[in-house]
Amino acid sequence: MPAALVVLQKTGIMFLVMLAGWLARRRGWLGPEVATGLSRFVVELAFPALVFTQMLRTVTAGALRTGWWVPLLAVFLIIGGAWVGRLGARLARVEPASRRTFVFLVAIPNWVFLPLLIADGLYGAEGVAFVLLLNVGAQIVLWTEGVRMLHGRPVGRDALRGLLGNAGLMATFAGIAVALAWPGSAALGEKTANASGLKTAGDTVIGALRMLGDLTIPLSLLVSGAQLGTRVRSSDADNRALVGVIVTRLLVAPAVLLAVLGVGTRLVGWRMPEVAFMTTAVIAAMPVAVSCPMFVERFGGDGELSAGGVFYTTLLSLATVPAVVWACRAVGL
Repeated sequence: MPAALVVLQKTGIMFLVMLAGWLARRRGWLGPEVATGLSRFVVELAFPALVFTQMLRTVTAGALRTGWWVPLLAVFLIIGGAWVGRLGARLARVEPASRRTFVFLVAIPNWVFLPLLIADGLYGAEGVAFVLLLNVGAQIVLWTEGVRMLHGRPVGRDALRGLLGNAGLMATFAGIAVALAWPGSAALGEKTANASGLKTAGDTVIGALRMLGDLTIPLSLLVSGAQLGTRVRSSDADNRALVGVIVTRLLVAPAVLLAVLGVGTRLVGWRMPEVAFMTTAVIAAMPVAVSCPMFVERFGGDGELSAGGVFYTTLLSLATVPAVVWACRAVGL
């Protein structure tokens, strides 16, 4: 199946699950407290379980030697996105009070929960592992340079505590450490005849973690849909800054970043593996991260712009993400 068609199918699946969350919120089945609780469950338990077990299955010393650069791609995507966002803010003549938020929204795509399903559909475990490794760099940049984008000051203790206490980041490092120290851990969770008591215990623990991890994508989509059902006013659609965020985040930033990446790697005589480039293309085309309003509320910024940016870019990305993937294929990037 062509890559663009796979992406279209996966985005359709995401839309339907998010629609279920949106309907649940509108009907009152998934109220704010429940949505907040589920969101914390995903961030603090389900996602770390997914990360840890995936690291066990995919990380080897050789894989790290060849893929050490993957977290650096997040630096390129976010910092590059910020530069594009600054240009977009000028062209859209965004009011000074909203410029930092504008740049932040353009710079921070939804790099984990939405791309996971697409990466899995395109490349299986290899694509998922790429997204999770890129998440390492993205989390570091988000809690340092991303926070600085919002309030214009050096990163403080609050942001550093958020970075050091990030459960997904800790699970990544823990999974890598266990995978390197115990290569046989990759087989945990798999049925083995005549397994020892220790192996059976390990299979049980990893099996439970995998079951928890499998909840990450559906629950994150449900919560995203519920959040979209409450965060936006209809008047936001007329906001010039909001239109600028939509166009810059979904169209301009992916076009600029992928062109620079494709041309730059060829100029230095290195062609990125297909898995790496196409998964990066998917992430570059993602909508504003659903966590952005939380950061705006915590560190200061335009709350209405961030809420509208998440809502409209998420809906429109269902069409633009497959289009970006198709365009990358069409031009041979």
